[in-house]
Amino acid sequence: MSIPADPTQASLRIYRGRFAPSPTGLLHSGSLIAAVASYLDARTSGGQWFVRMEDLDPPREVPGAAANILQTLEAFGFEWNGEVIYQSRRLDYYRQALDRLAALGLSYPCGCTRKEIADSAISGIEGPIYPGTCRNGLPVGKLARAWRFKAPDIQIGFHDRLMGYQIQNLYREIGDFVLLRADGYFAYQLAVVIDDAEQQITDIVRGADLIDSTPRQIAIQRALGIPQPSYLHLPVLVNDKGEKLSKQTLAPALDISEVSGQLVFTLQRLGQNPPVGLIKASVAEVWKWAFSHWKSAEIPRQRSFQY
Repeated sequence: MSIPADPTQASLRIYRGRFAPSPTGLLHSGSLIAAVASYLDARTSGGQWFVRMEDLDPPREVPGAAANILQTLEAFGFEWNGEVIYQSRRLDYYRQALDRLAALGLSYPCGCTRKEIADSAISGIEGPIYPGTCRNGLPVGKLARAWRFKAPDIQIGFHDRLMGYQIQNLYREIGDFVLLRADGYFAYQLAVVIDDAEQQITDIVRGADLIDSTPRQIAIQRALGIPQPSYLHLPVLVNDKGEKLSKQTLAPALDISEVSGQLVFTLQRLGQNPPVGLIKASVAEVWKWAFSHWKSAEIPRQRSFQY
């Protein structure tokens, strides 16, 4: 359910949070943790909460998932500010950002295949580190396939409200990362920075599976002169193999016939200690209790929960 944003507040430093699901599947228990935590953190801070659909990967999207996600959020009692933003309608903004980075000498075309990178790269915290083959220009005979960000060889640190201080040498631990993929789709790392900036997001509450990508986003923010938001990375739900719950790991969709019970269970996972009796309460009563008792400091300081 949409709540109109107040345009008179646009220039003030008020809390502006967001929930940004991807329509590659339906919402599940892991999604609900991020939605509940980001919503409560925004509302109890007197802030606004926005919904953005990260539909940048059409081959992986499930038909009807975006509409189902919004219907599920409404069934669970979420109310968001303004209109829902769809990344698929914002491609021109990402292109402008890529062009600006190129003009600044901070992005470049890459002609390497996945196999070439895997064969010549060393392993980093998220797989092969790009060896820099095209960093100083496309080698003879290669055609541009993707565009990469020229990662600085410096330590990038940030304070996470839950996990504490995080630091990463982007060049040595990640390497020059992709901004525009070989299949023509813009990468998440670029799009999320541009969208958060345009929506003036001040506080990002999301899963800890994204904590290692935050320095990449900070590097892009710095390159484009974008203010850095505050971060809080939540534990994610994993299965018995340690895999994050997702469509790929067959996570069951949320059941809108048992909303109160699922909200209470989510609050328990978030360390909020709700009364068990709330399971039989109305959705409005569960939210009323949650708004009165939310303490982000009580969230378990860990990267994952067992499902």
